[in-house]
Formats: sequence, C-alpha cells, structure tokens
Amino acid sequence: MTTKPLIFTDIDGTLLDHFDYSFNHAIEVIEALNERHIPIIANTSKTFAEMEKLQQTIGINSPFISENGAAVYIPIGYFNEQPQDTFEQGYYWIKEFCPPREHWLKLLAQQAVEFEDEYVGFSSFSVEELCEVTDLAPDKARLALVRHYSEPLLWQGDEARKQEFIKHMTSLGAHMLQGGRFLHVGGESDKGKAMNWLAQIYAKQYQSEVTTIALGDSGNDSAMLEAADIAIQIKSPTHDFPVLSKKHTIKSQECGPKGWAECITATLLTSTLATPSTSMSLGGV
Repeated sequence: MTTKPLIFTDIDGTLLDHFDYSFNHAIEVIEALNERHIPIIANTSKTFAEMEKLQQTIGINSPFISENGAAVYIPIGYFNEQPQDTFEQGYYWIKEFCPPREHWLKLLAQQAVEFEDEYVGFSSFSVEELCEVTDLAPDKARLALVRHYSEPLLWQGDEARKQEFIKHMTSLGAHMLQGGRFLHVGGESDKGKAMNWLAQIYAKQYQSEVTTIALGDSGNDSAMLEAADIAIQIKSPTHDFPVLSKKHTIKSQECGPKGWAECITATLLTSTLATPSTSMSLGGV
C-alpha cells in the first residue's frame, strides 16, 4: 500500500544539537525532503515566537505544533480550505488544545505554595538568567520566554519531592511533561493528539492515507512516538532512551541532528532517492 509520509519532529536535542543548537548535520537531508515535497512538521516544546523564527532559519514552511501539543499553527492558504475548529490570527490558522498560560500560573501561585522554593519558573526568568541556564543567545532566549499555553519549570528539589509535585499538579488538572531540561506545566494536550489531528487534515488535503514518522529524544516526545506509525528515538548525550510501550521503535546510533539525518535517510530517503515522489511503500521501511 502506498501512502504519503509526514515527518513530525521534536526540535531541541533532536533536529537541533543539545549543546550548540545547530542543525548543520541535517541540512542535506532537509533539502532532500523539501525537494520531494515531504512535509517536515515541528512538534516541540518551543513557543510560537521561537518556531516562527526557526522555520525561516531552517527553510521550511509547513505547519508546526508548539508548547508540547498545546496549539497547531497552519500558514493561511497552506491547505485548500481552513480546517474546522481553527481561528485566524495574523498569518496563521490556529487550533488550540488547552487553556492559556495564565491559568497555570494562577494555579501554581495559589495552590502549589508548598513547592514554590523548589523550582524556578520561566515567568520569573530574565533573559540573562535563561541564557545562563540554557546557553541560548539573548535573542533566542527572549523568544523562548514568550509563552502562551504552558509554564516550564527548572526543578531544584530532589526527585521524591518532584514526584509529589507532579502528583499534586496532576490532581489539579495539569498535564506534566518532563523535557530535556525543564518540567512543563500545561493542559491535557500532548504531542500525539496534536500530531493525529494535523495528520487527518493532511489526509483530507491529499485525499490519501498518510504515514506519520515521528522523531524525538526525551520523555515529552513519548506521546508522539507512541501514536506514530513509525517511531524514531534519537540518542541523547545526557540521558537514556525513554522507555515506550510501543514494541517496535528505531533508535539512532548518533545524537541530535546526526542521528536525525541518519534515521530519516535509512527509513525514508533510501526508498525515494530514485524519484521525487511524495509517496512511500510501507513494505520498504
């Protein structure tokens, strides 16, 4: 059976290097995918502001999913018609999956007081402080601080207290996700739900079945990897591969963008190099 491939990718530690945020080792593969009109769809904890800038830098114009599945941003006119349940804002059709950031900040301030000395939230970071924690350049740190749907926390307590905090916030309706560096407080949304919703929009546009290929390196990618047709785990220099219930996954030998390019080439491009077709045979992966 032939279907249309869709690539859903985490950004930090996956398409971007964990240490220097470079994607140089993936450039040739990105260009090959663009040439074949195979969408590269960011599915990330990054903000709208970060992703709008990064899309331009990387050279892709696909929809993207921000803040761990909280919202999908689709360039207006990308599909033949505006998807249902989206609203128009600026240059995008937007699909929201959870309440705004203000809801979670209020919850933390009013109902998690006993933990307030054990974490530092993004809302209290200055640009300079975030640069120090993440090694981001000031212009990139400034974009990272502009969040709409979630609040990342730098946990400073011990693991036992962290688990107590997660349990407490979950009981209040928050959805807790551990990323590469930060613990994210947000709504009952995840990268998998947002990916599946957008994949259905693509299938309607293509009038064809689609194959979702997901790549990620950390725990906050698990929902996306579990929901994908093809799950690719990218090796991290800082932690082991997260354990998935999915029986069959592909694991990269290289870290970050090297591993991303390695696995996309082996999984997808080797079967499409001969022609610029946007279809793939499931028997060939």
